[in-house]
Amino acid sequence: MNHEKLKAAILIVSDTASQDPSTDKSGPLLRDVFAEEASGGDQWTVSEQQIVADDVLAIQRQVMTWCDGGDYVNLILTTGGTGFTGKDVTPEAIVAVMSRPVAGVRNKTIIITLPGSPKGAKENLLSILKQLPHACKQAAGEDSRAAHAGGVKALEQEACTGTTKPSMSHHHQHAHAHHHSHGGHAVPKAHTRPEDRPISNDPSEGPTQRYRESPYPMISVDEALNFILDNTPKPRVAELPVNGPLVGHVLAEDVRADEPVPAFRASIVDGYAMIVDKDAPGSKGTFPVASVSHATPGKIPRLEKGQIARITTGAPLPLEATSVVMVEDSIIRKITENGQEEAEVEILADQMRPGENVREIGSDVQAGETILRRGEEITATGGELGLLASVGKKYVSVYRKPVVGVLSTGNELVPYDRPGSLRLGAVRDTNRPTIMAAVRGWGYEAVDLGISKDSQTSLEASLRSAMRSASVIITTGGVSMGELDLLKPTIERSLGGTIHFGRVAMKPGKPTTFATVPFKTSTGEHETRLIFSLPGNPASAIVTSHLFVLPTLRKASGSGLAGMERVMVSVGEDVVCDLKRSEYHRVVVRAGRDGRLWAASTGGQRSSRVGSLKSANGLLCMPAREGKVAKGEMMEALLMGKVIGF
Repeated sequence: MNHEKLKAAILIVSDTASQDPSTDKSGPLLRDVFAEEASGGDQWTVSEQQIVADDVLAIQRQVMTWCDGGDYVNLILTTGGTGFTGKDVTPEAIVAVMSRPVAGVRNKTIIITLPGSPKGAKENLLSILKQLPHACKQAAGEDSRAAHAGGVKALEQEACTGTTKPSMSHHHQHAHAHHHSHGGHAVPKAHTRPEDRPISNDPSEGPTQRYRESPYPMISVDEALNFILDNTPKPRVAELPVNGPLVGHVLAEDVRADEPVPAFRASIVDGYAMIVDKDAPGSKGTFPVASVSHATPGKIPRLEKGQIARITTGAPLPLEATSVVMVEDSIIRKITENGQEEAEVEILADQMRPGENVREIGSDVQAGETILRRGEEITATGGELGLLASVGKKYVSVYRKPVVGVLSTGNELVPYDRPGSLRLGAVRDTNRPTIMAAVRGWGYEAVDLGISKDSQTSLEASLRSAMRSASVIITTGGVSMGELDLLKPTIERSLGGTIHFGRVAMKPGKPTTFATVPFKTSTGEHETRLIFSLPGNPASAIVTSHLFVLPTLRKASGSGLAGMERVMVSVGEDVVCDLKRSEYHRVVVRAGRDGRLWAASTGGQRSSRVGSLKSANGLLCMPAREGKVAKGEMMEALLMGKVIGF
């Protein structure tokens, strides 16, 4: 490396220049800096230059092309896209692809973002150019002891930055660094503590250097849930129409009625509307039928005292009518000449009072009354939706429901519906359809993210794509201790994410991992994506989905429910406990005729056994202890589905 020129690549980020390359002024200027200032051009060659639009994916694709693989460049300079508008996405795009964001490195390539201004780009490059050869050689793997054998003075002399240089050079460096500490590109500065930096395996070091035991502390289920809920973003509000898809949403504000229900005085029976004097109640007698009122919109004639009007249930009362007599309390005494209508009817009921068999205006709901409160869910039973419809509500404010992406990982996986027999070592992907069914059963949208191979490049591409379509991402596989278990290092080192925990003291599901990743949307909004990396064994994946993912979905959608409902059950048989880890034993919960809930095991509980999930509607919460839980003993269970009746 010492005898070869270092390779630099220049990436111009500009919508304008991507359409008309002749407008780019920064590229030629930066090339001149390398040719004229860098020791006469002896140390550097600009091997690549490209122009891309202000697009995160375009920037990342080009950077990864130059960094990944054997023919990598030593230095990438980007210019443009570093401002504060929504279109200025270069810093976010670059930080996301760096394997060491603090140092500005991806694999063996140093990446530096420069301003879009040609003058600013040149000045920034000049201020650090002489230090770059040493930094690039170190990033490429040069022996540190050999490089530092001559001490600091030798390095300063090589970089031409020592005290023997003219004072003008020192003055320029100081002034430049001071100026850019207020918003430009200063010397790299760490913003994290060593103990907070990635602790996952470095895949580039190979399997011989991987951990022999997990570096992640074992935490309890309750501690894991606290981490998850503390890092779940606050629910976001949206205004949605009152229709079927509103089911499952939680109201973000109280709802008040804009109009009364009923909006008119209505009959609650089929019969005859009449006028009853409140001071002299009475209704017996034979009366002429003056009109008919059906439950249809339209004008209703005024009723005179001594007349009655035939009326149907729900129809508006004629003006002046006070009461309704049931049809059962009447006899037809005379019909019209054509035999089609009633002419006179005898009323048999006595002592009718005003308001009898009448729904008064607003007797169900008053105008302005609060009919639903913030935090209430629109359920599938239909009551809330019907109430909103009854008062004419067209839109309501609710909390958005997160979209969940489901990704399977593993070289061994093939689609579950692939026809024909499988090759030796191939496994049908059962986790993805199983978890997606569970997510949809909870009432959330599930996005199929497919299968990713066990490579950091494939995982990174899959996760970046997933973050554009889902706010919560569930992955299965790739979180244990094998050399191809790459999810943790990909999340930390490639995505710049934070792993909050990587092991849980539970059975099944010990390697369960939870992480958050910063994400900038296409509109420039800064958001957080949640990643649940679950074990690849089917029973582990579905148990941890219910236990950890469901609570975060409910919190993110504004629901007051924390997770699965808890009930006390009687154990139907002896169940052996695990000494070190609490166990979530798959069971079938039934209601017994004795008034108790009974839990029966689904059989063998091996984490890879898909059959243990069949018919399971609950998880028996087994404590970590010696011995067993005896038949008939009362234990806590978490419900995954409906209780089966007797």
